[in-house]
Amino acid sequence: MIHEDKEKYKDILENSVDYLEQHGFEDIKADTEGYETPKSFTKKGSDISITPDIVAMKNGRKHYFDISLKSEKPKLLKSKWLFLNTLTALKSHHFKLITTKGHYKFTNEMLDDINMNNKSLIKI
Repeated sequence: MIHEDKEKYKDILENSVDYLEQHGFEDIKADTEGYETPKSFTKKGSDISITPDIVAMKNGRKHYFDISLKSEKPKLLKSKWLFLNTLTALKSHHFKLITTKGHYKFTNEMLDDINMNNKSLIKI
């Protein structure tokens, strides 16, 4: 999710963290209270900063998670997903999207737009 939506969907972020804890993920870093904030990536020459919503470890592998919710700025969201997908591919990490009921269609359309329709979604 983009930074402007963080406060609005804080409960979904917390539910996602609970879900990951129940499924064996450890060393969870999330962009919410009570957790360490994941590392941010800043674009050189601008003030654009990308922070994954959740970063966690499982079986010695790092997993990046982004929460997919309807947004007023879909172009920014697409850019974030493309960046995180590329970053994780380069470093042999995993990138997954978490979504909730009412946001499936939006998420699938966004993934089709950026040719990432092979991504599996975690539906909470």
